[in-house]
Amino acid sequence: MDRTLREIMTDECFCVTKQDNVYETAVKMREHNIGFVPVVEGRKLVGVITDRDLVIRGYADKKSGSSSVEEVMSTDITCASPDTSVDEAAKMMAQKQIRRLPVCENGELIGVVAIGDMAVRNIYKTEAGHALSQISEPQGSMR
Repeated sequence: MDRTLREIMTDECFCVTKQDNVYETAVKMREHNIGFVPVVEGRKLVGVITDRDLVIRGYADKKSGSSSVEEVMSTDITCASPDTSVDEAAKMMAQKQIRRLPVCENGELIGVVAIGDMAVRNIYKTEAGHALSQISEPQGSMR
């Protein structure tokens, strides 16, 4: 019997809106010790912002702390449904090289699954290990 994401996802997520600013989002990431925040309009997922987005599209592009989240967020989002099997989610995460996967139902964010959510449950160690090894593989030479 395949377990589903509904069984292992975190359903209490800290979220921001497109209008929130980059500085406040970064402070909240520090306070909550997280590096990934869903961006929502109501409950509809419209993007995600990661600590990497803050650096690459924010700081490195000389955006001010008062810039809106919309200016630095990622909009090419991979989502899964709550009924997606853990094995399928691990494959999706490996293929897309992502460590966190938003879980949506009818277009609305209902949770997030992190690679660690899979790893802490003994039954998923193989899937999580495989996904993490695929996520961590370099995609090209760094010359």
